[in-house]
Amino acid sequence: MNAPEPGPGDELPAVAPQLRALRRRTGLTLEAAARAAGLSPAHLSRLETGLRQPSLPMLLALARIYGTTVAELLGERVADRDAIVRAADMEPTRAGGWTYWQAGAPARGMQALRVRVPYGSQGDIVRVHPGEEWLHVLGGRLRLRLGDTAHLLGPGDSAHFDSLTPHRLAAEDHDGVELLFVHTLLQSPTAALCLGPLTGELP
Repeated sequence: MNAPEPGPGDELPAVAPQLRALRRRTGLTLEAAARAAGLSPAHLSRLETGLRQPSLPMLLALARIYGTTVAELLGERVADRDAIVRAADMEPTRAGGWTYWQAGAPARGMQALRVRVPYGSQGDIVRVHPGEEWLHVLGGRLRLRLGDTAHLLGPGDSAHFDSLTPHRLAAEDHDGVELLFVHTLLQSPTAALCLGPLTGELP
């Protein structure tokens, strides 16, 4: 049975050309992009012509492949975002004992945060997820576990790692630790970034 044509209220005509344009911008053929996204070329072709509606997982997969964000796939213009984030506009968000301040523009391929990690909070949570992470210690000392290796980082120290490596972060001192944090996890909200899924403890 053929998929129904998009109705007048659907936003697919705006999404479909964007999918095609971004694929072509990356220089990928329909077959190569479909293979990377786990789709058939015919299915991706239907998405690009508006005959099928992409699910959120499909949009996330295509955004990663095309090196962009879901927001851009949906037609948000980069020019509409403010490049400057003022300190007075950084509202704190608290989750799992940690405090976050958004230090970059929303809906970009990277998310930049200032993070306050109190002592004894989430030190047993191991995180494993797609993407990369970069962190820089502003104050205090950080215990960072990457795979089977433990590291102690002080002010001025940085770490840059593939976040598919099992990792956990904890404050070494009772005063906590403050970090600058950048990650490429497009599909996760701020709170899920460091709360992670609980996958057990590293040895």
